[in-house]
Parts: sequence; structure tokens; C-alpha cells
Amino acid sequence: MKFSKILIFKIFFILVISPLFLNIPKANSAEEIKITYSIFSRTIKVASLKTFATEGKSTKKLRRILKATGSPDKEIRTVLKKDFEVPITIASKLVYSEIGDVFLTRLSSIIHPPRATDERTGMLALRASVIQGINIGNGKINLINFFEAYPTKTVILDVSALSKVMNKVESISELLTFFTNSPLEKIKTN
Repeated sequence: MKFSKILIFKIFFILVISPLFLNIPKANSAEEIKITYSIFSRTIKVASLKTFATEGKSTKKLRRILKATGSPDKEIRTVLKKDFEVPITIASKLVYSEIGDVFLTRLSSIIHPPRATDERTGMLALRASVIQGINIGNGKINLINFFEAYPTKTVILDVSALSKVMNKVESISELLTFFTNSPLEKIKTN
């Protein structure tokens, strides 16, 4: 009888009391995207981006940022809402494969946590975001789910690093097609 009371107290302490005293941080999801270009930066809320993608409504700040892209709103909304159906088991294999490591290493220079001093931290955040994003989307992922699943309050989007990558490919859709179709077919057959 005493043993079970002690065991219950230990479990209660570990689950309820210790996080209060040990200040164990809670994993957050991204609330804002900080877009940086050289020394300039702008911050947009993930919620306002989601509202724009789903309803077409945008805040004044978001309109200014979208206007700077030079792309029509409809095209941007399409990109934000485009779902990629990826089984979570295949996504997990992909993000831990050699090609996944290469892709995530390059992507971690473009999208990363605010105080990431190494590419490994960025890679871990990207892996978590992909897996959790697929979970949020019930087997599908889009950019909104990706950002909602990002494990830090702020996501840094480095436009300079993105421009360097974009100079190497003709279009973002070509890049997305390559990375979502080619490796997945190889993983599905293995």
C-alpha cells in the first residue's frame, strides 16, 4: 500500500510539480515570421498570413510586403495553400536521409530560429516543423502548416540566402516539384 502511494506521488511530482520549479520551457509554435534582407527586416504574424491564404484578407503591413514581391495576390495565396500529401513515415525517412540532410542544411540557411548559431539547430527545427506540419494537416503539409508547426516563437526568413538558391533554379515550383516527387518515389520503392 505504501509503495503505491509513493509511486503515485513520484509520478505526480515529475508530471506536475517539477516543471513549475525547474522552469522547463514549453515547446512553442511560430507566431511570427521575421523577413530579413541585408540590414532590413519586417515581421509578419503567422495568423495574418493564414487569414490571407484562406480568406484573402491582409493587414496593411502584409499588403506592403506582398506588394514588394511583385506577384499577384492570387498566385501567392495558391503557393501558401498548396498541399503536399506525404505520409508521415515517408517524410520521416526523407528528413533523416542523405538527400534530406543536404536539403535541410541548405534550407537552414534560409529558414532558421532567431539565435541559431549552427546549421544543426536549424536542421532540427526544420525536421520538427515538417513532421508536426504533416500531423497538423492530417497527412498533408503546406507553408502555413509548416510555419504553424515551427518550434520557436519567431522564424527567420533570410531573403538574401533565398535569392542565392533561387538563382540556381528557374522557379520555386521547379524546386518544390524536385524535392517532393523525386526523393519520395525512391523512398516509396525501397
